[in-house]
Amino acid sequence: MDALKDSDPLHAKARVESYAPLPITLLTGFLGSGKTTVLNHLVRTLPRTAILMNEFGAVALDHQLLQKMDGPMALLSGGCVCCTISGSLSPTLKNLWMARQKGDIPAFERVIIETTGIADPAPVLDNLLHDNWIRARFRLDGVVTTVDAVFGMGQLDAHFEALKQVAVADKLLLTKTDLASPETVAALRARLATLNPAADLITVTHGAIDPAAIQNLGLWNAETQALEVARWLKPQRYQPARAGAIGGKPAIQNARPELHDTRIQSFSVVLDTPLDRYGLHSALSMLTSFRAENLLRFKAIVNLQDEPQPVVLHGVQHVLYPEVKLDAWPDDDHRSRFVFIVRDLDPAFIEKLLTDFSGAAHAHQADAPS
Repeated sequence: MDALKDSDPLHAKARVESYAPLPITLLTGFLGSGKTTVLNHLVRTLPRTAILMNEFGAVALDHQLLQKMDGPMALLSGGCVCCTISGSLSPTLKNLWMARQKGDIPAFERVIIETTGIADPAPVLDNLLHDNWIRARFRLDGVVTTVDAVFGMGQLDAHFEALKQVAVADKLLLTKTDLASPETVAALRARLATLNPAADLITVTHGAIDPAAIQNLGLWNAETQALEVARWLKPQRYQPARAGAIGGKPAIQNARPELHDTRIQSFSVVLDTPLDRYGLHSALSMLTSFRAENLLRFKAIVNLQDEPQPVVLHGVQHVLYPEVKLDAWPDDDHRSRFVFIVRDLDPAFIEKLLTDFSGAAHAHQADAPS
């Protein structure tokens, strides 16, 4: 049996790629927004995928897709694996990895995690990013959020969890547009574009989606084998901090008033001079430690003093991603560029915090005795 496995090109490929972290897609969205319908389609069209479902979610994968059930794990047609998350996410991922390495399950090439409809994505991201064992074997590729075209407006009005799910998304999937009026869809599109300017929005009908649409959403593009900063950061979609761009004002007349959106702001901060690493770390630590609930998401490419290479930073609430050092600047603009989505935080305050902390730390070092 082992000799047969060794001669199998799929197993050989798995051995070669076993040291490359496998991409994870986090699929989230509010209750009834169509996550599982999308997942049903992906199971059919994206083989060699491990599907992890939160145990409180509504699991509606078609019965004919199931080949074998072994405890919480189901093997699906096309070489997919389905698990129910019980307890912490880390043990589930570890068990999957070990079963894959031993050949007990198909050598899956990616993971999709479906959260519950009322889940805050931040704890899941925290688990993925701060477990060293997991980080060595998996990488977060992106967050995909489904939004219900019929009930999305009301859910965003009434539930802050729905706003968080939209704010942290790398891709937004607009579902059930065939059941909503064109005016409602247009107003929701405008609202989503204001809440999360960088997230591309695509329409999904009956769950049908091109699998490529949910892949390579992060900084790293596995297909091109390159870091794509401009595509990931999209700073041109954000208003400058000084403009005080306030979310929640859809460019549609007579749209429903928003209850939460007036407290959400998306904006950019550009700093011309190189930043002191300690000062920048202190400013971001203050935000993530004391204002985590207000800091929904930020991304940045920064120019640090005494650092010839640019550094990419990323955070969601209290979760700071590991920094990524680039080989070179992606363009001729070497200024530090930040994009933020925040709640109840003044853009001018954040800009001043970043500037003052970096400047103060630099001045302190310059005044220190040699």
